[in-house]
Amino acid sequence: MLAQRLARPSTFRTLPAFLMMAIVLPLLAGCGYNTIPTAEENARAAWSEVLNQYQRRADLIPNLVETVKGYASHEKDTLDAVVQARAKATQITVTPETLKDPEALKKFQDAQAGLTSALSRLIAVSEAYPDLKANQNFLALQAQLEGTENRIAVARRDYIQAVRDYNLTLKTFPSVLWATFWFRGNEPFANFTVDEDKMQPPKVDFGTKQGG
Repeated sequence: MLAQRLARPSTFRTLPAFLMMAIVLPLLAGCGYNTIPTAEENARAAWSEVLNQYQRRADLIPNLVETVKGYASHEKDTLDAVVQARAKATQITVTPETLKDPEALKKFQDAQAGLTSALSRLIAVSEAYPDLKANQNFLALQAQLEGTENRIAVARRDYIQAVRDYNLTLKTFPSVLWATFWFRGNEPFANFTVDEDKMQPPKVDFGTKQGG
C-alpha cells in the first residue's frame, strides 16, 4: 500500500510534462520549426533527381558509341574521348550526405561538363556520315539523348532553387533561430557554379531534322 501511494505522485508529476509537450509541439510547428528539415529534405531529393538524370545519360552512351563505331570506326580519337569522359564522370559521385562539400561538387560538375563536351564533338563528327544519320537506332538514341539533356537541365535548375531555399532558412529570421538553437549541425549545401542562363541543354541535332 505504501509503495502504491508513493508511486501515484510520480504519475501526477509526469502529467504536466505531457500537457506542456501537447501545447509546445503545435506551437513549434506553427512557428516554422519544420522549415529547416523540410527544406533540407527537398534539396536532398532534388540532388537525387540530378544524379538519376546524369546516370540516365551515362547509360545511353555505350550504345551510342557502338552505333557510331559501326559507321565511323576510324574516328577513334573522338570515340575514345567519349568513353574516357564517361568513365571519369561515373567515377566521381556526390551523395546527398556529402552535399556540404563545395570541392566535391565542383569535381563532379567538371567531370560531367567534360562528358558533355566529348558528346558534342561526337555529334559534330556524325554530320559527315549520312548513312549513320539515317540509321534507325541512331535516330532513337538521338531522341533519347535530347530528352535526357533536357531532363538534366530541369533537374539542375530544381536543385539550384532547392539549395537556395534551404541555405536561406539557415540565415534568415525566424528560421535562423531554429538553426542556432536546434539545428546547429546543419550546414549550407554546395551549389552549381554555372550561372542559370548558361545551363541550357546542349543542342542534340544530328542533322536529321528538316528545315522549315
